[in-house]
Amino acid sequence: MVRKTTSKRYSVALVIVMVIYGAFSFVFDRQLFRSLSFSQVFSVGTLQQTWESRRIMQPTQPQETTLATITCDRSHSDYDLCSINGSCILDPKTDTFNLMDPAFATSAPLVEKIRPYPRKAENWTMPRIKELTLSSGPLGLTRACDITHDSPAIVFSAGGYTGSIYHDFMDGFIPLFITANSVYPDRDFILVVVNSKEWWMPKYIDILGAFSKHKTILLDKENASFTHCFPSATVGLVSHGPKIIDPTQIPNSKSLVDFHNLLDKALNTNQFLLKTHKPRLILVSRYGNIGRMLLNEKEIKEMLEDVGFEVITFRPSKTTSVREAYKLIKSSHVMVGVHGAALTHLLFLRPGSMLVQVVPLGLGWASKTCYESPAKVMKLEYIEYRVNVEESSLIEKYNKDDLVLKDPIAFRGMDWNVTKMKVYLKEQDVRLDVNRFRKHMNEAYEKAKLFMDLYG
Repeated sequence: MVRKTTSKRYSVALVIVMVIYGAFSFVFDRQLFRSLSFSQVFSVGTLQQTWESRRIMQPTQPQETTLATITCDRSHSDYDLCSINGSCILDPKTDTFNLMDPAFATSAPLVEKIRPYPRKAENWTMPRIKELTLSSGPLGLTRACDITHDSPAIVFSAGGYTGSIYHDFMDGFIPLFITANSVYPDRDFILVVVNSKEWWMPKYIDILGAFSKHKTILLDKENASFTHCFPSATVGLVSHGPKIIDPTQIPNSKSLVDFHNLLDKALNTNQFLLKTHKPRLILVSRYGNIGRMLLNEKEIKEMLEDVGFEVITFRPSKTTSVREAYKLIKSSHVMVGVHGAALTHLLFLRPGSMLVQVVPLGLGWASKTCYESPAKVMKLEYIEYRVNVEESSLIEKYNKDDLVLKDPIAFRGMDWNVTKMKVYLKEQDVRLDVNRFRKHMNEAYEKAKLFMDLYG
């Protein structure tokens, strides 16, 4: 009984830790995306989506089916998933999906409500997600179809923490990949998105085009005068955890490698790698008052060049083209950076290339979950550099015998809260020991040189 109780408490504590970490990494990392565009280096291309639905002038007659119904799975801690199994009509005026089945004409309607974002346990996030209503009727109050689609809909939110690339993928595109391959593995579908910001669609249009050949419907921007009809709909996204795609839970056994291949299809079609005579290293730079900055970045860059790398400093911003970033990172052999949202770009690295993660004090658990584990699944070479107490700026604020420095795990304890998280994420910068870090990068150079000689 003691062992089971302890295990249960640990699991609950871990969930709480990841929830708080997600909130704070969004707040502190979103400032990372403000400067440097590579548009002067690369040309930008987009995949033009086409609207493959037809406008009709008369209402369509609903097709009867004995299986038509609305079901919701609310058993998961991170997400709800609802399905409309049967022809349905989306009314943008009321944010409602109505099941079009005469069988419900004389019975009490089924009504479900859902906020389609995979962070349902976070009370400070979910109220900002638009709530959608799924109803079975009555048909007499349902507006007629204006636009009829032959493909089903997948409906999700681009709100919440969207704006940090970490969350754009962890709460958005990776769960979308899981959902599409779980619900419609061999069928085309139409994306319906709520809570999208003005910049979101232009930034990610290429990736959306790889999921569906149809034009994405942005519900908040849609003309409320027109209704949309679908043969069925799935509302919500399935999540397996931070940057996790579990092949055993997907019918076609897709993995994070397959997700990388989808990105490659979307962002690098028929593109040649940028040629280099030295192993190319992308140095991810954090800047601004966001914490976890590399204080001696210039000195580190000079050391990396001395080791033999071609070093490119990468400062992604909200306006940086995803296609441009993909081309740059895919052409590299190593990516180096302090733990933070921008390391999500590891998804753009070629299998066999390398990620070097600098792990600040007290963030070992987060570095493993967020970046080490996904890197290994993607078959990347992985090197971790854990900073010493002397390399952390926290030594200037706390005594060496303080638990903050002496034992971060004990300091966090079971009461992992916002104040404690802030110490390691926000208050801490790093100044690396150049000679100690050089030893790690000498090893990285040898592996990167071999990779370059084999694959370019």
